[in-house]
Order: sequence, then structure tokens, then C-alpha cells
Amino acid sequence: MSWINRVRKAVPFLAKKETTAETLWHKCPSCTEMIFIKEWEDNLSVCPRCDHHGRIGPSERFEHILDPGFILLPTPPVQEDPLKFRDSKRYPDRIRAARAQTGDQDALINARGAIDDVPLVMGVQNFAFMGGSMGMGVGAAFIQGVNEAIGHRCPYVIFTAAGGARMQEGILSLMQMPRSTVAIQKLHAAGLPYIVVLTDPTTGGVTASYAMLGDIQIAEPNALIGFAGQRVIESTIREKLPDGFQRAEYLLEHGMIDMVVHRSELRDTLARVIGYLTPRVAA
Repeated sequence: MSWINRVRKAVPFLAKKETTAETLWHKCPSCTEMIFIKEWEDNLSVCPRCDHHGRIGPSERFEHILDPGFILLPTPPVQEDPLKFRDSKRYPDRIRAARAQTGDQDALINARGAIDDVPLVMGVQNFAFMGGSMGMGVGAAFIQGVNEAIGHRCPYVIFTAAGGARMQEGILSLMQMPRSTVAIQKLHAAGLPYIVVLTDPTTGGVTASYAMLGDIQIAEPNALIGFAGQRVIESTIREKLPDGFQRAEYLLEHGMIDMVVHRSELRDTLARVIGYLTPRVAA
């Protein structure tokens, strides 16, 4: 036995600490640079090398955007697996796995809080929960967020991130498109602002409904925003799409959204936008 092994046995705290590359480093999916996890998290999951905006969940969004003391709203209960859907795995098993992975009940979580003491209700979709897909749970949570905003006479701000409608719920998931649209109309009838922050990715039925109906449309840099996939479109029209198609900057250039805002500036931007709109609400 070598002397170092004898020392390790005699002094336990010198034993090797259990760490892995996954606990120390994050590989940027854009530039492939290895970044210390702490640096990545301290930078709001934005790559300090190439400025790639990583995907983050509701808890990180709420902590970054809202003043301390915000209140998480309970997820509305809905019937699970109404179609008894099964593909390679039972739908209830997929839901349980997503809940265990994320700690959330469904793909949209709401909170009531404030930005610089200006009240609002904020919803955040979690792409890690079954691709942020829109089902009855997301529809119910969206309506809950709107009703909460109406009840407290404040704006509803939603951060979208979704691959579209949840196929395991079939037509019931597609029903959430008109349901969410009607809810937005009620918010407008109450004279309250509806603000959308499009994050990567926002696609499918979510884009075709509540994601593109905001009074103000904001997007994070280089976010993928569209309905059908690029390859599907190219195979349909038999043409090559332009560079940057379906990216936030392309949509801004073509008048589809109002602004592209860096994640580090989102809180201040929302505070300013809500400040512009809130006096009109009070009037």
C-alpha cells in the first residue's frame, strides 16, 4: 500500500469527493464551450461566450423576474388521460415521469407577484415537462392566470415554451386553443394588458393561439418561433427558406413581434412596459 493510500484511510476528509462532469460543467449547445455550472446559473443560463439563451423553468423565471414574496398559484385539477392513450408508454406514466423530473404538476405554472411593486400575474411554461405541450392542464392553468389577473385588476404576463398541442389528449388538447383565445378576450374586456414573452422554442398550436395574441410581443434572442417545422415547410413549398427563418430576430424584422430583449434586461423591460400600460388600466 502506498503512503498516500495510508493517509487517505487515516484522514477520511482527504478522500475523493463524489463529483462528476455533469455536476461541475455545462456544455453550451450552441458554441460547445464547457462552462462552470455556477457561472452558467449566475448568468441566468445564458452562455458567457456566445450569448446563447438556455432553457429555464418556472422557478428560475419567477426568481429572476418577480419581486421577493410572490405567491405560487395551485395547479387546477383536470381529468387525466381521458382518452386512455397509450403509445410506447402509458400517458399517466409519462405524466408521472415529467412530474418527478420537474417537480411541477403540469407544463404551465402561475404566480401572483409584482415587478418593482407593480402587481401582475405571471405564467411560465416549462419545456422540460413533456416539451411544454398544451393539454387540458395547461388550458386550465392559462384560464386560471387570466381570471386571477382580472380578479386583482393587473396584467397577465406569460412566458411561452412549447412544442405544440399534447398529442396524448387529441382533440381535447386542440380545444385549449379557442378556450385560451376566449380568456384573452375577457382580459381585454376588463381593460387589462396581456403581455407575451416568447422563449425558445414556441411552436405548434401554442403559437397558433395565445402565444401570438399579446398586446405586447417580446422574444428572447434567437428563440425559435413558428407553427410547422422548417423541413415540413420546405418540403411543402419546395423552396429553401431564408437564413434565420422562424427566429426571433427574423420575426422582429418582418413585424411579427415588438421587440427582442436579452434575458438580463427582461425584468427592467417588463417593468417599463407594464408601467406604460398600468396608468391606462387605473383610469
